[in-house]
Amino acid sequence: MGIRSYRPYTPSTRQRTVSDFSEVTRDEPEKSLTTSRHRPKGRNNRGVITTRHRGGGHKRLYRIVDFRRNKHNIPAKVAAIEYDPNRNARLALLYYQDGEKRYILHPVGLAVGTHIISGPESPIEIGNALPLGNIPLGTAVHNVELTPGRGGQIVRAAGATAQVMAKEGNYVTLRLPSGEVRMVRRECYATIGQVGNLDARNIKVGKAGRTRWKGIRPTVRGSVMNPVDHPHGGGEGKAPIGRSGPVTPWGKPALGAKTRKRKKQSSALIVRRRRKSSKRGRGGRES
Repeated sequence: MGIRSYRPYTPSTRQRTVSDFSEVTRDEPEKSLTTSRHRPKGRNNRGVITTRHRGGGHKRLYRIVDFRRNKHNIPAKVAAIEYDPNRNARLALLYYQDGEKRYILHPVGLAVGTHIISGPESPIEIGNALPLGNIPLGTAVHNVELTPGRGGQIVRAAGATAQVMAKEGNYVTLRLPSGEVRMVRRECYATIGQVGNLDARNIKVGKAGRTRWKGIRPTVRGSVMNPVDHPHGGGEGKAPIGRSGPVTPWGKPALGAKTRKRKKQSSALIVRRRRKSSKRGRGGRES
């Protein structure tokens, strides 16, 4: 898990860095665990663009990842660690004793040849999955369920980890990567350890084309558009927004406006809100 840079033989390679893929042990995915997946490119069923800035990108095979970890009390051996084009984390290929193969998110420190297991009585070791109620306080976990049996939904990105803070009644309190402190039912499963590929956040793209490979199209600032195209558009030269604050192309508040539903039921489970992100002022980048 390191970062490799290039000699500056072109302007883009002067800044560009890539992962050295030192932890990856296999080049080709397990064929039985892959499937094709339609990429909607930001369009709905009528072909109308409903999400801007999406399209193109390199063709991908989708890897079927086991987020549920519902194969209980059957040991599995880590056969390989693989790259996944659909996420910034790596995948670990498991060979179970009954012959089944599955992918899981690769945590830091899980090596090829290691045996792991899932179940309520599993030991507290990296890669094992247990109900939150059976995990000691202070333990780092990832791939956390929010509804029992649904599969891990949060703490799945590269380098992400949550910490078990407290237990009371039917709930376990977790501190999430965002800084939010939240209660989750004790029957929900989580995997011990931190998601691998820690250096994913330090990689520099280096050139616009590399973003296009990922299927992301350019984003144009509203202030350089015409008034017909964006509320920020128009004016002579470098004109200000002309409003009390930045807005989206459809006139809704942008850059810091809260979008969470006020009456969302799960709000009762949040003990402390996440850390406030740094809001851009009027001089910042506009949508």
